[in-house]
Amino acid sequence: MIIDTHQHFWQYNPVKHDWIDEEMAVIRHDFMPQDLQPVYEEHDVTGCIAVQADQTLDENTFLLNLADEYNFIKGVIGWVDFQSDSVQQDLDYYAEMPLMKGYRHVVQAETDPSFLLRKSFLSGISKLKDTGAVYEILVFAHQLPAVLEFVKLFPEQQFVIDHIAKPNIKEGYIDSWALLMRAIASYENVSCKVSGMITEADYKTWKTIDLMPYMNVVFEAFGPDRIIYGSDWPVCLAAGSYSQVLNVAKAFAGQLSKDERELFFYKNAQRIYTI
Repeated sequence: MIIDTHQHFWQYNPVKHDWIDEEMAVIRHDFMPQDLQPVYEEHDVTGCIAVQADQTLDENTFLLNLADEYNFIKGVIGWVDFQSDSVQQDLDYYAEMPLMKGYRHVVQAETDPSFLLRKSFLSGISKLKDTGAVYEILVFAHQLPAVLEFVKLFPEQQFVIDHIAKPNIKEGYIDSWALLMRAIASYENVSCKVSGMITEADYKTWKTIDLMPYMNVVFEAFGPDRIIYGSDWPVCLAAGSYSQVLNVAKAFAGQLSKDERELFFYKNAQRIYTI
């Protein structure tokens, strides 16, 4: 069994999706469940978590409607404005929807290096603890110092780091990222998605061997109980096929025991997202 904990759906809009630059032009079109379903059938993927790509409440509705229609979508990571006065009302509303598993903010796009530590943002995050929702942390590696301070403040909140915090794999930088990831992993309420790596490497020349040191750091830091597989489809298509992404994960999992592979590919996801 495989649960893909990170993929996206969208109806492409050049304004809404302006983050898709020329280098990623191959994904400038619609990606919907009917496009992904045959890929999953080919690779024996049981289900997925659909993650927001647009920071609006309309995006939540879009993804939740798709999850209602397609059984293989096991949950949604949506968005709310945690700095808004209405955040409690929004969280209460979505708490009634079992398919809403959590939230994230595109912190990687924020220019303020301390965005996660803003009092208004922290106040909103503090309201999550009573909902059981996950908060996913989407950052670049240079934002990890703030992440470390952030997770310290919420020992009872379930956190998941997206895309192993996007280290600069293309340039081979690893030491400072690894140091901070180990520090963050010391907080047992934080898990990590082994995802999004091929688009942090050289799109055209990456090899699995380039990625393995980063995956090994994550495994060493978080252990077998706090790592989960994600494809980052369709973003991954800018640098490789779904088969290639899954083969990277399988190459990494080849060094794990049978029980650890089951944790990585589906059991940890089932627990974290209450699937």
